[in-house]
Amino acid sequence: MKTWTLSIVAAAWILSGFSLSSAPPKQKEQSGRNLVNTLGMVLVRIEPGRFTMGQDSGGDWDERPAHLVHITQPFYIGAAEVTNAQYEAFDPSHRALRGKLGFSKEDDEAVVFVSWEDAMRFCAWLSKKEGRPYRLPTEAEWEYACRAGTTTPYHTGEALPKEFHKNVRISWYPDSDRRPDDKPVPLTVAKTPPNPWGLFDMHGNVEEWCLDWYGPYAGDEQRDPVGRADGDFRVTRGGSHSTELGFLRSANRSATLPDDKSWLIGFRVVLAEMPKTAPLPVPPPPLHQQKVGQQIPADLAKGPDPAKPYFKGPRPYVKIPAGSNGPLFSRHNHDPAIAECPNGDLLAVWYTCNTEQGRELGIAASRLRSGCEEWEPASPFWDAPDRNDHAPALWHDGRGTLYFFCGLSAAATWGNLAVILRTSTDSGATWSRARLILPEHGLRHQPVESVFETRDGAIILPCDAVSGGAGGTAIHISRDGGKTWRDPGEGRPMPKFETGETGAWIAGIHAGVAQLSDGRLLALGRGNPIGGMMPMSLSSDMGENWTYSASPFPPIGSGQRLVLTRLKEGPLFLASFAKEIRIKDAQGSERSCTGLFGALSFDDGKTWPVVRLISDGGPAREVGTTDNRPFTLSAASAEPRGYLSVCQTPDGVIHLISSWNHYAFNTAWLKTPMPAR
Repeated sequence: MKTWTLSIVAAAWILSGFSLSSAPPKQKEQSGRNLVNTLGMVLVRIEPGRFTMGQDSGGDWDERPAHLVHITQPFYIGAAEVTNAQYEAFDPSHRALRGKLGFSKEDDEAVVFVSWEDAMRFCAWLSKKEGRPYRLPTEAEWEYACRAGTTTPYHTGEALPKEFHKNVRISWYPDSDRRPDDKPVPLTVAKTPPNPWGLFDMHGNVEEWCLDWYGPYAGDEQRDPVGRADGDFRVTRGGSHSTELGFLRSANRSATLPDDKSWLIGFRVVLAEMPKTAPLPVPPPPLHQQKVGQQIPADLAKGPDPAKPYFKGPRPYVKIPAGSNGPLFSRHNHDPAIAECPNGDLLAVWYTCNTEQGRELGIAASRLRSGCEEWEPASPFWDAPDRNDHAPALWHDGRGTLYFFCGLSAAATWGNLAVILRTSTDSGATWSRARLILPEHGLRHQPVESVFETRDGAIILPCDAVSGGAGGTAIHISRDGGKTWRDPGEGRPMPKFETGETGAWIAGIHAGVAQLSDGRLLALGRGNPIGGMMPMSLSSDMGENWTYSASPFPPIGSGQRLVLTRLKEGPLFLASFAKEIRIKDAQGSERSCTGLFGALSFDDGKTWPVVRLISDGGPAREVGTTDNRPFTLSAASAEPRGYLSVCQTPDGVIHLISSWNHYAFNTAWLKTPMPAR
């Protein structure tokens, strides 16, 4: 290594008994505790012992059950996180990432924007270079070393002193509109006091990759555990800058995709042979993946008589026991997506959390099996631990493949999302590994449940372009089945969204998008009203440019999302909300109605002659809406809020879900005027 970081090496060598005059060109060992390698890393010898791993009270659900762990072999672990200078001895090209988004510019700052695979390659390179077995720590080794014999939430005790605090908050960075004062902080290693065993930055600075696949704890006593045999996510530990203090506790567990990179995650190394322990088995699949039939029913397209009105609902599909606090949460369930499965089942997914900005937010699912009347209880669907998995989208391509899109936050909030894609070819019984299709964490990456395929085979994935309640929607286009994606509006300024203007974004967030018969794209969105009405955007060049005008529909606001889709019968279908909307009844009289309505257009959105309140028309009664909040359902009053998602099954039935309820109806019902008083 040509460049030495004076402050780090000085501090570490003083602790290890070396002096600056003994700078080692070769690996040196001190008889006793520490070792300094050829990169100048101080490695602290950790002796065997036992500790209680996890935290039963006051922690997160995935830290339970706390259990006794024996570490039976000594190991060496880096006194500090790997620095830029040390990592770039292996990968000089990483220097181009110094200062990305303002983070980690100097030699002695923790290296960031490295994936788990990058960290593993570094360890393999260093092992070959020195002829010794370097690797990442197991999750158990990491917590054992962090605690350093303590049993409190932090190795400093019940609280973490101020000198460890680095931008302690829920961070929206790099979304400057949300928090202009959210600024990069230095990531210099070994600036805070070490723990009792001489390890720096075990609470904060950057999260650190661990070796293990993430999975639930087993409750029995263990020796040298190495995690699960497989999984979706690799563990990170220690917490980072720009997050809340609770995520810096010794027991806290985080994880993300092995190829994810951000300004929050780095690593430290271990020098030791791998434990010989066998990994724990993969947990059984959640309920929605169990006993999924693969037989396609012969009568799949046979349903209600299309000439007769058919309506069923509302029936709740969010079924989570009261008081649930992880991995499913009873407090807030929202932002759903629904798709028809090839086997005739319906699958719904949505996010579940305590707070929409929180790192606990994950994705839940429920299945309505073919021939059944009730949705199953909810079960976990996809959840990157301590990452806000915001905005799921679910789509069936009509050829047997389900697509699941979702935002993956760097930490909390939806201001710094990347986007993942998973697919299933067996009606959701199994899913491919999540793949980062939009890997950079930032804006324009919040999926909207409005995915569809154009007539020439392109997949359109709308995503909110901003994190606020107005400001526009982007579209991402794939012409190779989802392998690569392009955002036509990327890098172009936000338009004015005024009638007669042209811009590269759709007006309004959460936009519903559909293709017209002449190939143009039509979009309706929330916010950015034009003339007091919901904005309408049209593009004749596949999203390169949009023109804006007022739609005939009232604007919607917080807690509401519309849907727009092309039905199999040909017309466009819109579902949205109105504080007041005038609808003609069976006698031709206009009635004042409120809440959820559906509309049909037979001329590509020029006119919408069919408008009907989505209600069973029964007597007034109390029904639940988002999070089971009560509203009055009647012939003139429908659900007042919710994020909508829609699909149409081969039998012609339209399945519309809000954030709480499922409605099923056909076009004959939509076309039938509401009953007269």
